[in-house]
Amino acid sequence: MTFRLHHVQYGRSVRVLWLIEEIGLEEKLGETLEVVEYKIGSREMFESDLRKVSPATRIPALEIGDITMSESGAIVEYLTETYAPELGVSPGQPERTDYLQWIHYTETMASLIEQLNMQMVFLRPPVKPSPVVIKINVARLRHTVAGLEKHLEGREWLLDRGFSAADIMMGFNIFAAPYYVKLDEFPNVTAYKTRVEALPSYQRVISREGEQRFYAQDFYPVPEE
Repeated sequence: MTFRLHHVQYGRSVRVLWLIEEIGLEEKLGETLEVVEYKIGSREMFESDLRKVSPATRIPALEIGDITMSESGAIVEYLTETYAPELGVSPGQPERTDYLQWIHYTETMASLIEQLNMQMVFLRPPVKPSPVVIKINVARLRHTVAGLEKHLEGREWLLDRGFSAADIMMGFNIFAAPYYVKLDEFPNVTAYKTRVEALPSYQRVISREGEQRFYAQDFYPVPEE
């Protein structure tokens, strides 16, 4: 049986890697996950078989049996519904709309992180990042963090029922967002991040990933104009 994840270290595909770890999918399938890792910023993705399994030639892409999927949200929803329904919310159940809302809210945040990554990490001299664009995107990202902060008031997890696949989707964001938005002013998000990082399945994934190789510094301030 094919069981393969196309992955970039600490990219969106870490959501899928974490979910697989959380639900013990390797044990359930009796298969060892093959992780095909790509170096971000190189031409590896376009020169590999990734284009055959991902319409946009981007990660994540998951091959599981005769099924091929890309898009982290779609993969997380499928794996949850198929192998770990306890981590999801089925149609008609309480909090179904909240579950869907937060699954997709994570992509609003992630798209802004991606824009900042492009400007602050990928650009190389003599090309310079745009201070105006970065300032706008940081402000937008901070606004999404503020929305998360408000939602987490009085909650440990995104849903009142407890930890869910929505939290797994958010895990990528709370790893990456602090490189652009300081969390000091967001105590609920900071406490949430601490809870996520304390989960055994999350710790196993971080151990598997190793030291991150993408960000060259701990925080990227908005450049001066």
